[in-house]
Amino acid sequence: MSTVLNENNDEKKLHAFVEKVTGGRVIKLERQIRWRPAWFADVEVNGKVVPIYIRGDRNADILPYPELRREANILQVLEKHGIKVPHVFGFCEDPIAIVMDAVPGSRDVATAPNDEARRSLGRQYVEAMIETQKIPVEEFAKVGLEVPEGAEAVALEGLTETIPLYQRNKSKPQPLIEFALNWVRRNVPKDRTRRVFSHYDAAQFMHKDGKLTALFDFEASLIGDPVCDLVAMRIRDPYEPVGDDVRALWKHYEDVTGAPIDYDALRFHSVLFSTVQSMMVAATVANPQPGSPHDVYMEWELALSRAIVITLSDALDVKIETPKPLVENSGPCTILLHMLADSVSRIDARDEEQAAQKQSIQNLVDTIVRSDKMAADLEQLTLDDLAPILGKRYSSWTEAEIPLEKFVQQSGPEHDLPLIRFFAAWIERRVQLYGPEGIGKSAAHLDYVPTRN
Repeated sequence: MSTVLNENNDEKKLHAFVEKVTGGRVIKLERQIRWRPAWFADVEVNGKVVPIYIRGDRNADILPYPELRREANILQVLEKHGIKVPHVFGFCEDPIAIVMDAVPGSRDVATAPNDEARRSLGRQYVEAMIETQKIPVEEFAKVGLEVPEGAEAVALEGLTETIPLYQRNKSKPQPLIEFALNWVRRNVPKDRTRRVFSHYDAAQFMHKDGKLTALFDFEASLIGDPVCDLVAMRIRDPYEPVGDDVRALWKHYEDVTGAPIDYDALRFHSVLFSTVQSMMVAATVANPQPGSPHDVYMEWELALSRAIVITLSDALDVKIETPKPLVENSGPCTILLHMLADSVSRIDARDEEQAAQKQSIQNLVDTIVRSDKMAADLEQLTLDDLAPILGKRYSSWTEAEIPLEKFVQQSGPEHDLPLIRFFAAWIERRVQLYGPEGIGKSAAHLDYVPTRN
């Protein structure tokens, strides 16, 4: 924790900026223990203590919208139109951060007073989302959001924004992403031209006493197809529940709007959303940058890869089979890894920040231990499955990745079924390797929300 009595240089600057934009006196400043810079502050204003939240910059090239100011602008438009979002007091240029209200409550729907309150929160979120979709898109264009024209542009807005980031940072083959991109480009909805403001990385909200208090996290928001937010709800719910059964919330959306959901479009955008999100983090896992939250990015990469497979399997109406368990063997580094795990376990973490850093290291060590035991079997089974598709058995996954990527980039619909079955088995085995906890927990808990009866 950090307080005003023990600040680093950035916190001293934030201290001064918060006082400037609130007109008050900072009496406490604490670092939030999480993977990105963020702080809580208490500010005395006219004799009252006002809770403040400071959202810092990621300091990582994983978003197509690098300017955090863009999110501050979006929040201000939403507040202007009566949407429950944190009030923005100001935008700090050095260090880059949004100074906003610290909204009371929790993001965890499990803390709702009872089951009916929990289900109600899901419905309240859907209703708030519908209100955001009613705001004229021109309001967001004024603060820099792109407004797509025509069915293809509306459908592919998330991809259009993300492609430059993906191509700029790509350092190794990404055959699963390229397969999904090929499928997406071949299956663009032709008749959906309506565009609305989309939370996009949606279903993120705070609540207290059974009432929704605010929507938050608009860093990835865009103008796109209305079903995009329903998609994100589907992807997020298994590991960050949204309150009620997702299908019940889709029905509530239909009831409130009076319009039926186009489930073909929902399936398309489920694949596209999973792919776009995966494109953002794939490069930082393939080429990790110093100072990154490596275990967090690895967790996201695996979960989003599995989301691509699940949503594509749903779109193609293919059942994902669970492959037999990987064989565990003593790897070449077993003894050294035992020493490393023991050494990490004896590190004395003196505060919450050190404890979080220790846990991050522990997550990486646990993954390396499991990989040392099972990676050889994963590779051999993958190469066996791939041989009939490529017409050749390669000696290693590294050798096979390049020809596989070229193949999926040029493949037609006749190859969709064998390829999705291959990638499904590959991902399910990777989930086995990573395990149900630590880095593998999000992927392991990602579930299938069917869109067909």
